[in-house]
Amino acid sequence: MNFQQLRCVREIVQQNFNLTQAAHALFTSQPGVSKMVLDLENQLGFNVFLRHGKRIKGLTKEGEQIYPFIEKVLQNMADLKEKAAECRNPHIGRLTIATTHTQARYVLPAVMMAFRTRYPEVRLSLLQGAPSQIAQMVLSGQADIAVATESISDTQGLQATPCYTWQHQILLPKNHPLTQLPKMSIEQLARYPLVTYDPAFAGRTKIDRAFVNAQVTPDIVLEAIDADVIRTYVEVGMGIGILSGLALESMKDNLNTSNLTTINAGDLFGLNTTFVAVREDRFLREFEHVFIDLLIHKTPKLLS
Repeated sequence: MNFQQLRCVREIVQQNFNLTQAAHALFTSQPGVSKMVLDLENQLGFNVFLRHGKRIKGLTKEGEQIYPFIEKVLQNMADLKEKAAECRNPHIGRLTIATTHTQARYVLPAVMMAFRTRYPEVRLSLLQGAPSQIAQMVLSGQADIAVATESISDTQGLQATPCYTWQHQILLPKNHPLTQLPKMSIEQLARYPLVTYDPAFAGRTKIDRAFVNAQVTPDIVLEAIDADVIRTYVEVGMGIGILSGLALESMKDNLNTSNLTTINAGDLFGLNTTFVAVREDRFLREFEHVFIDLLIHKTPKLLS
């Protein structure tokens, strides 16, 4: 039994039991992958995979039982290699961050620059996606650290730490009737067409829940993942915007010279918490601990 055999098993599972794709990912041939798996099964004394002719359909019961151990062995070996590399030089490596557009655009630049100052020889990579995609990137090893508001704190296999809280804000024309109210209600907001985030992004879950709890149906005329896009459609008059305070804070200088204004919506939609998450079974390098510490301590605890 050797590590290459175990890597073949893991890659076949990760490639949805497609031998051709697994071989491509391992930079080897399909017959080579098949032979290594067969050799492993002979050594184990049972089949790891269910087969239909030459096609692999899934894991056997025995395969399902040993697969977590295979993943753990390979992860431990990867951790050992990373620790050895850190012992040789703790200031060299690669750090991959998986995050959403909002975090990448409005929060991480300052953190990345502070990290870069301390670790100029660590190469940074930024992957963007929906929170559910981000979680899978970290679980699969494609990324080292996840930063997002939705989902990742509840994802099994991830260890999540809260970084900061923030609130939504309403973006609307300065002469809009809602700006004249001493305090806006969710029912009053629902009377107007709305432009806001895609359901998977930027605290949209809390927005939807607030309308459901008030038993009103909002007229959401446009959904987007980019705050700049939402602002553009508010400017042309498509509707009132519900945006992250993170995004609007970075736009405040431009907003001061525009016909738009903001209203804090924390009372309507509550606080949102952004988390940083890593695989709970993975060894963290020194510079990963530093990056997480920078993210937690160099961002405000409340952005409204």
